[in-house]
Amino acid sequence: MARYSRPAPVKPAIDLAELCTKFHSEAACHAYLADLRWPEGVRCPRCESASISKIASRHQYDCNSCRYQFSVRVGTIFADSHLPLWKWFMATFLLCEAKKSMSSLQLSRTLGITGKTAWYLTHRIRAAMFEASPALLSGVVEADETWVGGKLGNKRGQAVKAAEAADKRLGRTAGTRDWRSNKTLVLGAVERGGNVRLRVGANNRRVTVEAFLRDVVADDATAIYTDELHSYDRIGDSNTIHEAVNHFAEEWVRGDVHTNTVESAWSLFKRSIIGSFHQLSAKHLDAYLDEFEWRFNNRQNPYLFRDTVLRLVAAETLRYKELIA
Repeated sequence: MARYSRPAPVKPAIDLAELCTKFHSEAACHAYLADLRWPEGVRCPRCESASISKIASRHQYDCNSCRYQFSVRVGTIFADSHLPLWKWFMATFLLCEAKKSMSSLQLSRTLGITGKTAWYLTHRIRAAMFEASPALLSGVVEADETWVGGKLGNKRGQAVKAAEAADKRLGRTAGTRDWRSNKTLVLGAVERGGNVRLRVGANNRRVTVEAFLRDVVADDATAIYTDELHSYDRIGDSNTIHEAVNHFAEEWVRGDVHTNTVESAWSLFKRSIIGSFHQLSAKHLDAYLDEFEWRFNNRQNPYLFRDTVLRLVAAETLRYKELIA
């Protein structure tokens, strides 16, 4: 098997010191957002007129056609926020550049805001990181699943391990076991050298796994590599070969066949839970997966901060009552 060479780390186009220097004032932040939102010049969000007067003292604009007064925040995720933009920019930068993310409590201490404000802020940034129409995975794809949830007590944990061993030995799936009730299943697929796709799943049965792979993997993918779970048995076809490694038999790599890439993604995501978040709810798990997916897929993008701010400009407002509903 060819030795894997880790790509050289990409230097971001802006670092923390430059961020503090460049966006030291609200005027600088407003000007940056205006350039991102209206690269060809400011336009009225109501009538699309380009005849605009600037009200510099209030960081606002006045439309000469319909007399609508607006700021760069109008119609964006920033619209209903009283936080200064430099705190938005700092939070966005920290979530983008921290490999294992940052908890809302840590962010509240760093930015000097309340825990509730920091939690709401991080979830609005995560909402902007969601990709509505991501590209399908192609080439060689690895697929796997993992369980995310709380720890079990010693006796119950030992029973779980024994049951898991029996499941693998007998070829059973365990998506509905009562000892899984405190855990949530996450399905994942990663293109080697490319993007990852993650989704919360109801179970790890064949119909669920196959539906997920149909949604995220291109029909002309070269191969899909998995472990020995029987739910993957029928995913190969004339265009895409399917091979599996048997982890139960201590087989981790067979030639080019392995699931090490997707398992590395699981490891990184779970380290963020253990090291940063400590715990997270199943209700908001999708949001944390979106954040991880966005950061992982842009790991070679030096303009990650700028592209994330662009997402914030285009994102719809996420109201607090909707978030906690």
